[in-house]
Amino acid sequence: MVPDDCLPASALEPVRPAYGSGSLADVLPSVCALLGVRGAADVLGLRDALDGVTRVGVLLVDGLGAHQMPVLTPYAPVVADLAASGRTLTAGFPSTTPVSLVTVGTGAPPGAHGILGFTVRQPDGQVLNHIQWKHHPDPAAWQPVPTRFETAYAAGVEVTVVSKPEFEGSGLTVSAYRGATYVGTDDIAAGMLAALSSASGPALVYGYHADLDHRGHQSGVDSPEWREAAAGVGALLDRLVHGLPPRSALLVVADHGQLNVPPDARFDMADIPELRAGVVGVAGEPRVRYLHTASGALDDVVAAWRGVLGPAAWVLTRGEAVDGGWYGPVPAGHRNRIGDVVVICQGRNVALAGGWEPPSVGRLVAYHASVTAAEMEIPLLIAR
Repeated sequence: MVPDDCLPASALEPVRPAYGSGSLADVLPSVCALLGVRGAADVLGLRDALDGVTRVGVLLVDGLGAHQMPVLTPYAPVVADLAASGRTLTAGFPSTTPVSLVTVGTGAPPGAHGILGFTVRQPDGQVLNHIQWKHHPDPAAWQPVPTRFETAYAAGVEVTVVSKPEFEGSGLTVSAYRGATYVGTDDIAAGMLAALSSASGPALVYGYHADLDHRGHQSGVDSPEWREAAAGVGALLDRLVHGLPPRSALLVVADHGQLNVPPDARFDMADIPELRAGVVGVAGEPRVRYLHTASGALDDVVAAWRGVLGPAAWVLTRGEAVDGGWYGPVPAGHRNRIGDVVVICQGRNVALAGGWEPPSVGRLVAYHASVTAAEMEIPLLIAR
């Protein structure tokens, strides 16, 4: 059963990433500017609301898109209070967790940092799942951009990341957060408040909360399970807002939103031979699919996918996707991480890759990564 996620029609319209004016890449540079880090730009104008603040907590709630806010607030009333003075930002592209976490941590668009999808194909043909990434490839080489935690620490800011213990030391954690002291705990509020309270000078404390996204994927936005997770978000924010020490502030952001996908909106490569012809590698995820093609097969693959999916997806070559500015500038060393063909699903459609990815991927209820407002638009909530 797929629940009603209560999205208006406008939430299915495409939205471009607002790099340099109001995106996830602009959050930590603006925080660093507020904390006095030289060379950091306050693109988001945080100083107007937070002048005098010397300690900043940034909480990322996985899956809390701007269009999930009206559905969530009955179970998390504190969110409505914070939203009254908040604003909307965009994720980067693709609007998916590993891309967004490194975009936040580096303050750079995805093209620059090189984490360009949930999964990407490596030069040896192996597919790297960035969520399951351990130590190979070397995070420092795969993601070469300095993090904002590194630059803030070098400027004298105390920097702390608070997240689950099992995430410590992973390739994704190192890529996104290197330079920060890592506090592994399941009690995110306690960890963040302790770091904020104990700071002796300017401090940046970042926390990550994953449950809402997990419940959406497994059961759907506005399912009973998702509502339970929404109440958990409310309880977490209540503790943080009411526990902030003096001269501190809390910023709440997300990595993406979500939308529920009905059974009749699922195109599966396993069931449609035309979608398999000429394809030698598959990566990405169902809302943004990366196809690697056999020599000489690019045009045929593009034509086949456009013919089968029609208006259900934009089917672009790598060059068209890069030149369209979706990733920001992409250096030559990162371009091959993007498929020869980029399939950007529209509406509520997904492109499944049966035989190329675990069957569990096709059993999810809510998805994200594409360019609709439901996926791309995220909140920026502020308390001080």
